[in-house]
Amino acid sequence: MNLKLNDKTALVSGSTAGIGYAIAKSLANEGAAVYVNGRNQAKVDEVVKKLITETGNDKIKGIAADFSDVKQIDALISSLLEVDILVNNVGIFEPKPFNEIPDADWLRFFEVNVLSGIRLSRAYFDKMLSKNWGRIIFISSESAYQIPEEMIHYGTTKTAQIAVARGLAELTKNTGVTVNTVLPGPTLSEGVGDFVEALAKGQGLTNAEVEKDFFINVRGTSLLKRFITTDEIANLVAYVASPLSAATNGATLRADGGVIKTAF
Repeated sequence: MNLKLNDKTALVSGSTAGIGYAIAKSLANEGAAVYVNGRNQAKVDEVVKKLITETGNDKIKGIAADFSDVKQIDALISSLLEVDILVNNVGIFEPKPFNEIPDADWLRFFEVNVLSGIRLSRAYFDKMLSKNWGRIIFISSESAYQIPEEMIHYGTTKTAQIAVARGLAELTKNTGVTVNTVLPGPTLSEGVGDFVEALAKGQGLTNAEVEKDFFINVRGTSLLKRFITTDEIANLVAYVASPLSAATNGATLRADGGVIKTAF
């Protein structure tokens, strides 16, 4: 399917690895000009070269910025004045008991997971409205619906993303701009893969055995019964980013493997 992205420019925050990398690659494969983002310029440059090689798309560039630092965010916005597609993907997570989460952690999680998307959207939203075309996509999580007891602060930020996206969508009436949220389920990103491997070694199990146990005892409601691949998330995001998705706006779209046990 031709997603008609050849003349579009996209920024994917947090895209040197995991879901963000897969999204950047998917958009690049569709012919979009893609800006890759990460905290380290050397890593960003490395990923840009890798993506150009993998996709054959030479319209890939990189911008380093740490989304916990407002000055670096402002510098990113100043160097990239306009985009057609904004994918607010950058995020952090950390399992921690609720009574051990200090205020500083709550503020740090909201700074990176929520305010990152707010700041970028604020920079590009009005310009999209002026052009009468644009896509803003927040990458949330099934944890937004089913707040995980082991990281309540993370789940809360994911819920907040949905609220921001829906509010912005209300401002797009009668335009060619859409704002949506994608909710991945348990996904085999780089960090999750490392966690599974470490857990397997510690328990004397194989990665497959750890994965099986996870979908029995931790995410037992999963219908997929395996980790989702990053490419499977990126496939949905690429469609939502395209002109073909014009009728989808203000939506929360699940790519959760059926973990959320409701049809609505």
